[in-house]
Amino acid sequence: MSDLFLRRTPDATTADGADADLARARDGDNAAFTRLVESLRRELHAHCYRMLGSTHDADDALQEALLRAWRGLARFEGRSSLRSWLYTVATRTCLDLMETRQRRAVPVDLGPSSQHAVLDAAPRTDVAWLGPYPDAGLDGGRASPHARYEQREAVELAMVAALQHLPGNQRAALLLFDVLGFTAAEIATMMNTSTTSVNSALARARKVIAQRTPSRSQQQTLRKIDDGRLREIVVAFSAALENGDADGLVTLLTRDVTWSMPPLPHWYQGVDAVMDFAVRVPLTGCGSWRHLPTSANGQPTVGCYLWNADAGRYLAWSINVLTLDGEKIAAITSFIGSAHFAHFRLPDTLA
Repeated sequence: MSDLFLRRTPDATTADGADADLARARDGDNAAFTRLVESLRRELHAHCYRMLGSTHDADDALQEALLRAWRGLARFEGRSSLRSWLYTVATRTCLDLMETRQRRAVPVDLGPSSQHAVLDAAPRTDVAWLGPYPDAGLDGGRASPHARYEQREAVELAMVAALQHLPGNQRAALLLFDVLGFTAAEIATMMNTSTTSVNSALARARKVIAQRTPSRSQQQTLRKIDDGRLREIVVAFSAALENGDADGLVTLLTRDVTWSMPPLPHWYQGVDAVMDFAVRVPLTGCGSWRHLPTSANGQPTVGCYLWNADAGRYLAWSINVLTLDGEKIAAITSFIGSAHFAHFRLPDTLA
């Protein structure tokens, strides 16, 4: 992606009272350690997600990393900032987890698109799927406007999906250098390697990312759309599904739109194929829908609920992340599964 990363300089300062909390934490004060890491928890979690492509895996990685940091705090000598040290621990934890887990995939990784709706498709349970990321809170704290923009840009679906095609060392080097602003020398120390190796990993990683991501990021696209107009697009998309309105839906889509639904392996490309699927499945074949707006991966998103007669309620069904090209929808990624909703703090059911 062009201009994807707006580099940030790692914060080498400590907040008032941090030194005292560090001393207490080294003496075994868990509350002091919690205070030390609390302001960094959100950005560390996002880093783990970028590395691993799964919110669930990011939860596990962050928990393990903070446990390692707590146990190894006596080894932190203060030669770098606490933030730098915690990123070292988190990155190494993610690299360890990657050795035992599959890389995260999206349906386009598995094969060509389908030209017509595939009915009664079975989920692929043998694939580790990329998951959506709830980005609420990424804008928080004392981050600068550039940093807030960067935080959202670096978790976009296209970027995180592309990162999964990189070996662990390249993935870590790219994120630490281009996203988080660490120097090649610092990264070499963090990863127990040489500066030459880091620079080589960066060159290789950037080549893959350039091939697998669009030239314009979603943040660049969204900045050109008025907030009111963006809400209109999301509302129109939701209304088209709720009303079974094929004509209304097709007016929202680009000609080369894609629709994928992990964990279902089939995906569709082009307005004809997408509409064949839409008309035969969500618009007429599923039943009644309701939607709640949210945000995932720095992109407009809707939580989709499907009517269940036995329950007498609408049940959580999928998190639909929209990718825009101008004011048209260029991709719909429906992450099917009620388990996603808890991360977005969305209800399990609607009346």
